Order: sequence, then C-alpha cells, then structure tokens
Amino acid sequence: MAKILVIDDEAPIRTGLKDILEYEGYKVIEAVDGEEGASLAKKFAFDAILCDVRMPKLDGLGLLEALQGLTTPIIMITGHGTVDTAVAALKQGAFDFIQKPLDLNRVLIAVRHAVERQELLRQKQALERQIHENQATTIVGDSAAIRELIDMIATVAPTDARVLITGSNGVGKELVARQLHELSGRSQAPFIEVNCAAIPSELIESELFGHEKGSFTGAVKQRRGKFELAHGGTLFLDEIGDMDASAQAKVLRALQENRITRVGGDEEIEVDVRVVAATNKLLREEIVGGRFREDLYHRLAVIPLHVPDLKDRAGDIPLLVTYFLERVCSDHGRPIPNVAPGAMSLLQAAPWTGNIRELRNVVERLVILTPKDQAITVESVQKFASLV
Repeated sequence: MAKILVIDDEAPIRTGLKDILEYEGYKVIEAVDGEEGASLAKKFAFDAILCDVRMPKLDGLGLLEALQGLTTPIIMITGHGTVDTAVAALKQGAFDFIQKPLDLNRVLIAVRHAVERQELLRQKQALERQIHENQATTIVGDSAAIRELIDMIATVAPTDARVLITGSNGVGKELVARQLHELSGRSQAPFIEVNCAAIPSELIESELFGHEKGSFTGAVKQRRGKFELAHGGTLFLDEIGDMDASAQAKVLRALQENRITRVGGDEEIEVDVRVVAATNKLLREEIVGGRFREDLYHRLAVIPLHVPDLKDRAGDIPLLVTYFLERVCSDHGRPIPNVAPGAMSLLQAAPWTGNIRELRNVVERLVILTPKDQAITVESVQKFASLV
C-alpha cells in the first residue's frame, strides 16, 4: 500500500484529501504545518507528498528546500497560485503544482503518477544494486586458505575444465564461480545461474533444457533452457546436490555428448557450455546414500575447489568489514564510519554460522543503526549485531 503525506494547516483540506486518498487505497499521514511535515518526511519513507504552499512555521517553498536530496515526489497545492510561484516550486524540485479549489480527479492523477514514478525509481535502484552485486567478483582476503583459492582460480579459469565448488552456505561459492567465468576466455559470453534447490523437481528439466509448445500443461510456447542460454559461456549449477535423479541423468548425458533435447521435443541441440557446479553437501556421502550419481560426480569434479568457512579465516574479517563498509555506505549514501579496535575484535571472535553473507548483513545493520558521524563501537556491536 502506497503511503502519502498530506501537509496543510487547514484541517478541512487535510480531511478531504485523506478521505479521497484512503478511498482509493492509499495510506495517509497528516501534518499540520511545514515543520512537522519536513520532520515526518525525513523520518519515514513516503511514496508521495501533498504540500500546501502557504503555511505557518515553514511554507511550501521552504519545505522543498529542507527536503533537497529526498527522492519522494512532492506535489504543491495552493489557493494563491501564480505562474511565478509554480515556476519557483518546480525549479526547487516539486513534482507537480495544483491550485485550490482542488479538482479531486486532478489530485488523484497527480498522486498516481507520483507513486508510479517512485515505484519505477525503486525498481531502478534495485536493478542497479543487483547489477552492482553481480559484477562484484572480488574475492577479499589475505589468509593462506584464500590465497591458495585465488591461485587455483587463476590457474583453472583459462581452461574449460569443469569445476565443483564445495563449502558451507554463505561462504561465497557463487563469487568463485563468477571469478572463474570472468577470468576465462568465455567472459564476454553469458554467465547463467541455476539454483537447483529453488526449482521444483517437476520443473527442473524444463528449466535446464527448455521445452516445446504443448509439451505439458502451461507450455503455451517454446522455451529455451539454461543450457541453450549459456551457449558459449558458463552454466553455474548451484546446489547441485539437491537435483533429483531424473535431472541428474539428463545433465550427465548433456555433459557427455554436449547435446540436449528440449522437453517434449525430438531435435538434438548442440551446446558449447562450461559447467561449474556448487554444493554445500558432502556428495560422496550422498553417493553412498544413493541420492547422487557417482558418474555425474566424476564428470563435475574434474577440478574440486573448497571455499573455507569464515571462522577458519578470522584474520580476513578486518579486510572484509572494510570492503563491506565501503559498499554499504555507497549504497546508502552515508559516510564510512571508523570501527573501534574492540568492536573489530568482537567481530573477529564471532562464530559466523552464516559466513560471509551473515557478516555482510551485520555490517549493513551497523551502518544503518549507528548514528551518522559516529564510530562503530563495542557497545554498538553488542547492541545491534545480534551475534550468536
């Protein structure tokens, strides 16, 4: 539900706007003057702001100035509208300008456009963050285990050898796979990821190999699978240990013959794909238990790479904290705080059962909850980090 802030010193105007906006499904918060409105706008996230021009304490133009840098669309409303006032408001960043007496249809159209713009902005920011994260293939660390891993990646990446990456959840197996791709001769071709644990067993074959129109209920058109989409590049099969037996057999055939057949189809399609797989399971135990094919294991594990747990490389934590602080502060537009020595010692001593992923989340939490321009202290780590 989109949240709208209405700022007006006239109670009937606020009430009227609130009633019509709530009827349209918006959540409405009221402010009686510019100062209260500016305070609420800085404290909470709104999808749009409706603001009167003439108000006590802080007028509409003053509010625009006070909220410079805020991305929320601000729609100005006034009973004293002039061209000069409208131009001044728009120059200061107002999204729109509406005169009293208010045409409610005009108000609703302006609010809808403002909310749509805010949603598009959020989607754009989310996409930029995703691209930023996906492009980040730096492996951070100076421990012996990480140096050995980086050396192995540099040696293996230029080849087409299949790689099996092992390690606990959150250690950065996808990062290793991306590094293998980026340092290979296939770096300009696609890197396609499949999370085998996240796809229902009845859909995994269609996801990997594609399907023909009408091959099953819901197959309304032909669809290319991940093997085809990764042609010339790298296919990353994450959580391969969770793949069901039927799909394992077909993946084995694809690796043996470099050909696939779409579900419901007869045509064999040649594919040129380097396969990198990853798992947090002990596949040899899965083989003994009859849950994973031994022949597929040997096809995948031409080069085994193990990513160590964070608790086994605690000396890398200061480097990782610095790295994540730079990235998180850049994402949130905040200055990079200092970390007190005692606070860093606490972080190094933590068990980190969630590994790198957990550390990144803790750093982001500390950045957000520690007041700006203050250092991250022992007290803030104890209060906000929630380390088990």
